[in-house]
Amino acid sequence: MVDDRGAMKEPVPSHRRVEGEATPQYPEDPGPPAVPGSRTPAGRPPADEPRPAGSADGHTDRRSWDDPSPAAEPPAWQVLLGYARPYRLTLIGGGLLSLATGAVGLALPLTAKRLVDDLAQDRSVTEALVWLAVLALANAGIGALGSYVLDRAAESVVLDARRHLVSHLVWLRVPAVDRSEPGDLMARVTADTTLLREVTTGSLVSAVTNTLMLLATVTVMALLDPLLLVVTVAVLGGAQVVTGVVVPRISRAAARAQESVGAMGTALERVLGAMRTVKASGAEQREAQRVDQAATQAWQAGVRAAKWEALAGNTAGLAIQVSFIVVLGLGGARVASGAIDVGTLIAFLLYLYYLLPPMQGLVGAASQYQVGAAAVARIRQAEQLPVEPDRAPAEPPRPGAAPAAVAFDQVHFGYRPELPEAHRGLSFTVPPRGMTAFVGPSGAGKTTVFSLIERFYEATSGRVLVDGTDVTDWPLAELRAAIGYVEQDAPVLSGTLRENLLLGAPHASEDELAQVLRTTRLDSQVARLPDGLDTLVGHRGTRLSGGERQRVAIARALLRHPRLLLLDEATSQLDAVNEAALRDTIADAAHTTTVLVVAHRLSTVTMANRIVVLDTGRVRAVGTHAELLGTDPLYAELAATQFLVAAD
Repeated sequence: MVDDRGAMKEPVPSHRRVEGEATPQYPEDPGPPAVPGSRTPAGRPPADEPRPAGSADGHTDRRSWDDPSPAAEPPAWQVLLGYARPYRLTLIGGGLLSLATGAVGLALPLTAKRLVDDLAQDRSVTEALVWLAVLALANAGIGALGSYVLDRAAESVVLDARRHLVSHLVWLRVPAVDRSEPGDLMARVTADTTLLREVTTGSLVSAVTNTLMLLATVTVMALLDPLLLVVTVAVLGGAQVVTGVVVPRISRAAARAQESVGAMGTALERVLGAMRTVKASGAEQREAQRVDQAATQAWQAGVRAAKWEALAGNTAGLAIQVSFIVVLGLGGARVASGAIDVGTLIAFLLYLYYLLPPMQGLVGAASQYQVGAAAVARIRQAEQLPVEPDRAPAEPPRPGAAPAAVAFDQVHFGYRPELPEAHRGLSFTVPPRGMTAFVGPSGAGKTTVFSLIERFYEATSGRVLVDGTDVTDWPLAELRAAIGYVEQDAPVLSGTLRENLLLGAPHASEDELAQVLRTTRLDSQVARLPDGLDTLVGHRGTRLSGGERQRVAIARALLRHPRLLLLDEATSQLDAVNEAALRDTIADAAHTTTVLVVAHRLSTVTMANRIVVLDTGRVRAVGTHAELLGTDPLYAELAATQFLVAAD
């Protein structure tokens, strides 16, 4: 049996696809919808495209927010350049400092050659020693400054990537959130973005600077002895062939490693998000094994990546060692024949070792690029999750604003294609002001009514109207600003009690805050807290009781002065005294605003001016409690068996 959201867990809205087309795990963001010619009540263009005609029920079909639109994916290097572009001057400056470090380093072997020549000709070596010391100090100082500049720029790239990704995630459409694992998304914000630090300096900048250093070193070696250079290049060429074979394996291993880190985050979030349930079920050991298995898979993938990176990195070192042996033998023979002098051979051998850092740097850049490309792909996947089209802020209504009217006109909606529709031609009208209760068995579509009004999901067909205007023609922020919504589980965010109360009305005055605390009977609890409203409520409000969380959620909604108040089982965890008080509060609110409630308690339902009975996604009956008891068997059965005769 499906629940009010159309599925037992993690509902996903249905969306139409071409036959045989696979749905990607992270659908691409289709971008801002096209703007039709009509205008909204506020004079702004509607958020969605015009709806095509021709639905089965005679009403227009809506285009789902989540229909993925294929788009060409840019290569990883292009994305990396996009991240680095704001800091290009800093990166160029750091790269120039790195080149200066290399240039100073290139002067050291020539100075050493001069030292050897001076010794051979019995000249003073003081000047050569001084130059060696100056060059060594300059090399260290310039190198340290260059590293700092590059690392600072890399940290800035990571910060920008995190800001952009977080700002994208908080605007995700609800269906995209339903399909995603929170732990995996957190891993993309934390672990994947961290990898951009190394790839920015180690791949983008290092590839350029090491290539120039390699060319400069080879040029000087060619001037010293072209024959020895030819032998060196022949040996090093074989090493590059090996590296070319290994690098693609690094890419695959790095991608698996990052996916494993995301899976580990998902497994850990599963445990921490339901710690009480895990402990009450005695499942600590099993869940620990699940997390350990994910961690082990991440370790195995990381070891595979490290193996190939080590092979690629040390291949260059081995090639230098072999080159040294060959050059030493051949160069010694050339010294003996008088073709070159000892100083030239020593300088050439020193330059041979100077080839090692740029070669290893290039191999490292290739390896880091593969790792970074895997991270970029995961970040891009998250950035392509569809977001809501309207991000313009809107202020809550002023006190005394006119209450809203609500109507559903032949609404069809399903969370998943394989599940029955949650709404099947649902139609009803709620006039402004007063209280309307929705009742029905589990899975009748009661909570879905609120989700469609809030536009968390899009109806497949039909119309959802607020004040006679389709919700898709409302500016999204303006629509939600007019609504106060208390969810079924009354979520409370980590932070202080004050922050939670002001979440929907950040500019509320202290007097308004005090009034809503009295209205929801929270004032006495707040007075007993050591830090009052600044008391921390814990992760997901764990330091509050279930009833306290519900009262906080109700107070938060009332503080917005909503034109439309949606209460989904808002008093289910309250004791009889507090429920009676809040019932009176809700009744008072119904005189000035429109109140819609989903309730299973008879005491709440009988307060309603009208009751809408839902069954299998359709309206079965509408009336008052007394009328429905005599005219609708399902309502009579619910009243006798499901509703509590009196609040306990």
